[in-house]
Amino acid sequence: MPTHFHKILRNCSALLAVLAFATAASAQSFPSKPVTLMVPYPAGGLSDVIARTVNASLGKNLGQPVIVENLGGASGSIAAQKVLNGGADGHLILQGSPNELILAPLAISAIKFKSEDFRLVQMIATAQIGFLARADLPVNTVDEFVEYARKAAAQGKPVTFASVGPGSFYHLLGEHLSKVTGIPMIHVPYKGAAPAEQDLMAKQVDIFLAPFGKKYLELHKTGKVKVLAMLNPTRLDSVKELPAIAESKALKDFTFNIWTGYFVKKDTPEPVVVALHKAISETLKEPVIHAALEANSLLTPQPLELSAVAKAYADGTAQFRAIAKSINLEPQ
Repeated sequence: MPTHFHKILRNCSALLAVLAFATAASAQSFPSKPVTLMVPYPAGGLSDVIARTVNASLGKNLGQPVIVENLGGASGSIAAQKVLNGGADGHLILQGSPNELILAPLAISAIKFKSEDFRLVQMIATAQIGFLARADLPVNTVDEFVEYARKAAAQGKPVTFASVGPGSFYHLLGEHLSKVTGIPMIHVPYKGAAPAEQDLMAKQVDIFLAPFGKKYLELHKTGKVKVLAMLNPTRLDSVKELPAIAESKALKDFTFNIWTGYFVKKDTPEPVVVALHKAISETLKEPVIHAALEANSLLTPQPLELSAVAKAYADGTAQFRAIAKSINLEPQ
């Protein structure tokens, strides 16, 4: 009996050694083929701009091409699920944010994953949020908008607000805006920022609390949309001609932004995560990448160590779940 047991033990040890060797070998050869960067929204939005700003440089630092794939729908969860369904070898990366990984599972009952199924490898950028309005909305400031919305609701014609999908951060912001002002508003969901802004320009929707890119500044200047404010506590240099929402009377504390990062499946081997983290961090340090992101009004943080990345994701998860709870977000 002891001999048989020892034989089983030896076999188990041998199997574990083979598995460890295979994992180490796969990590050393990473990446062994082109890497796919999943963007959870259609082409044309700010998420797409971020991906196409960094992918060539990231590919250079990895030693393999990084191919951008756009897959919108279900508040970004379709792309997130595709990454989970793929192999845990680092060749499939999700460009994600609290929208897809923290909030969507709380809002859409069909989503079975949770934020803890993913591992954040590195933060990429923080997006400012713009308070956008259709060009012919008869208001020019946030305070004027609040008065207009109050009168419209009283007349049985509540204003409409766009989002990139049910449960997205922009959906929550619209609901939160409705709650803090006590004014009923109607949610109009889209598959991404690009189709939402198209309807805003076509005057089919009243406002869009949107991830802010420099194109909105041009649309504002040419009279195609109005940027009533930035959801910042103070005016930032990149958008100094636009008022900070803190300058308003009605919504001076309504300040928000949202971060974007690169994610893999949580069981991706540590050496692969380390290699990805190193390549992404090197990419973010390149002056041309830094400048290109900032030119799109994105805030670019210093690259974080892996331990700090894990804490940032855990803290972000707690923060966004608290926002969802505050508006009584229920899965549909």
